[in-house]
Amino acid sequence: MTTNTNQHPTPAPEAVRVAVVTGGSRGIGRAVARKLARDGLAVVVNYARDAASAEETVAAITGAGGRAIAVPADVAEEKEVAALFDRAEEEYGGVDVVVNSAGRMTLSTIADLDLAALDAMHRTNIRGTFVVAREAARRLRAGGSFVGFSTSVVGTQFPTYGAYAASKGAVEAMTLIMARELRGRDVTVNAVAPGPTATDMFLEGKSPEQIDQLAKTPPLERLGTPEDIAAVVAFLSSPAGHWVNGQVLRANGGMI
Repeated sequence: MTTNTNQHPTPAPEAVRVAVVTGGSRGIGRAVARKLARDGLAVVVNYARDAASAEETVAAITGAGGRAIAVPADVAEEKEVAALFDRAEEEYGGVDVVVNSAGRMTLSTIADLDLAALDAMHRTNIRGTFVVAREAARRLRAGGSFVGFSTSVVGTQFPTYGAYAASKGAVEAMTLIMARELRGRDVTVNAVAPGPTATDMFLEGKSPEQIDQLAKTPPLERLGTPEDIAAVVAFLSSPAGHWVNGQVLRANGGMI
């Protein structure tokens, strides 16, 4: 029996990259999950309460040939977030990208803000970001990325956004520090700061006149879309964007 020494072994399939997207059931988070799945990543779609919307996101991904599962977790609860990452590792073998898009927004002047609303917002936006970032820092594989979410209102300083912008200012500080703490790990850490973006959370409680005024604020004279923001996140978390690290990218159509 002769052996064909010229026969090459079949190459092993390339390992799939894995993304955990918090707040992935709706809005920007859903657009991010779908974009990353189209780019070939397996996606863990996290949600807090809306299981039906999360399953819709998963169905949209799998229906297009992608890989995704939905996993519940309150981002501010460390044990639940640890379990979320455990599930990602059990299902897909590891975690390469973490996008923390879970967030809460309450608008009010500082003088009139209910402190219970302040506490609830900061629990999700500050503590939640910290808990997810901490787990990401412990688990992301080499070549991986963490992307958090700020807001362009940190710079534009619109009235009634004081508490929300304060919570996102904390996200920016965490982002810049964590990028430096992960020196030598080959992991990037960035934040995206959207401008006015047409999501349910943004549109809720605003009159058509207010929405029209905000849409005309950027030089591009329109609201952003969740897909606009998802494209930025996908770049930052891709090999092509890996030289961008420790930055806050204001995706806002040219607002200051």
